[in-house]
Amino acid sequence: VITRATLARWRRVSPWWKLPVAEVQSLARPEAASIYQALYWQRCNADALPAGLDLALFDFAVGSGPDRAIKALQREVGARPDGFIGPLTLGAVKTRIGLAGVAGLITALCNGRLTFLQRLAISATFGTGWSRRVAEIRATALAMAGSSASSPAQKGPSSMNLSLLAGYKTYLVGAAMLITGIAELLGVSLPAFAGQSAGDLLMQGLAII
Repeated sequence: VITRATLARWRRVSPWWKLPVAEVQSLARPEAASIYQALYWQRCNADALPAGLDLALFDFAVGSGPDRAIKALQREVGARPDGFIGPLTLGAVKTRIGLAGVAGLITALCNGRLTFLQRLAISATFGTGWSRRVAEIRATALAMAGSSASSPAQKGPSSMNLSLLAGYKTYLVGAAMLITGIAELLGVSLPAFAGQSAGDLLMQGLAII
């Protein structure tokens, strides 16, 4: 979810509280997509990561911040946790994948993310939704990794690193979240993502797509 502080930083409004709350509420999809691309996808150097791992790290970054997500990945692969994915971290990722496969690294990263979330003080309130979110991302990421194992998809910023072949399940999950969010706004309650607000569903669905 794009916060008021993040939007203010993107628009170079300082201090951030000078940005009206209404600006966040009226944030349009093209600008939101640009923010996700620049501040999360590119910040994670996701184009350099294998299919599936890119999504798992990107979503972790959106939910808990790029610095925390990147350091979590670096600790998993034995790289120095400096918060930047460069040649050394990519080399460590390649080595880890050679030992345990992409699926093993995706699972470890998602498990670590869930452990972190469960330790937060507000997990009693939001824990169920967080667990569901991580489970959905893990399943989609593993499906992407399996689909691309024999023929890796080409990456590019315009497609957010997801080919139609390797990422179709991701699009379905994102579309379902968008549809459910719109339905919630119209007063229609759907069971697929129960417990999450319409705003969260819309923004998370957009983040996945």
